[in-house]
Amino acid sequence: MYAGDILAGHTRRKKKSVPELEAERGVVVEDAASGWCGAVVGFEKTYDGDFVRLEDAQGRTRLFAMRPAAFLVDGAPVTLVKPKARSAAQPARSASGSTRVEGLRARVARGSRIWVEGVHDAALVERVWGHDLRVEGVVVEQLEGLDNLGSRLAEFGPGPGRRVGVLADHLVTGSKEERLTANLGPHVMVTGHPYIDVWQAVKPKAVGIDAWPVIPRGEDWKTGVCRELGWGTPQDGWRRVYDAVNSFRDLESHLIGAVERLVDFVTEPDEG
Repeated sequence: MYAGDILAGHTRRKKKSVPELEAERGVVVEDAASGWCGAVVGFEKTYDGDFVRLEDAQGRTRLFAMRPAAFLVDGAPVTLVKPKARSAAQPARSASGSTRVEGLRARVARGSRIWVEGVHDAALVERVWGHDLRVEGVVVEQLEGLDNLGSRLAEFGPGPGRRVGVLADHLVTGSKEERLTANLGPHVMVTGHPYIDVWQAVKPKAVGIDAWPVIPRGEDWKTGVCRELGWGTPQDGWRRVYDAVNSFRDLESHLIGAVERLVDFVTEPDEG
């Protein structure tokens, strides 16, 4: 009868540890159980433990328990933990590059607004400039197409203290977009980027490609890109693009400059 160690000669497998990830505001994760993907926007403590609140690209929020290995980043499991307190000697930076002042309360919302043409544009603006905009009290709203701009302005009534900044897609000389945004008055500023879709405003390197594919006219651009890159559906592609943006350094200068000009415009004081 063999009385030795029954595991002798066998290598014991070590359990693979799951890394911890500080749930900084704006960090994008996927709930492993439901597949919900969103950015961290807050926390709540309940009788059942700590929960994180995630916001998806459509602005919907849900709470998820912060349990071990409960979330995914790029398909790999992680354990979300609350961010550690930062030393005053090492001020954090917001995604836009500005100094993040911890504990600073957001201003009461201004009368002015920034309107963004598409849902993906709005999500990227919030991803990079969200902290700064909340501090300044600036509300970002989706415009849902420049064809609606005239009626929205008539309803809003821009004026002193009620400025409107508009971020438009494919704003190039001679385009329909340029005609729709001309001569809107001193209390409205329109800026934009030259790209067919705001995905192109994300640097190819950030999403792990050499360049954005050229898609023939008449074909849906996102669908064509996802086909050429093997990204699955446009929804799958958007998740890749959104997750790739961690700061302004991941964006092309055209988009950065356009948004910065709008922020300056809606936050500068009106002359008496």
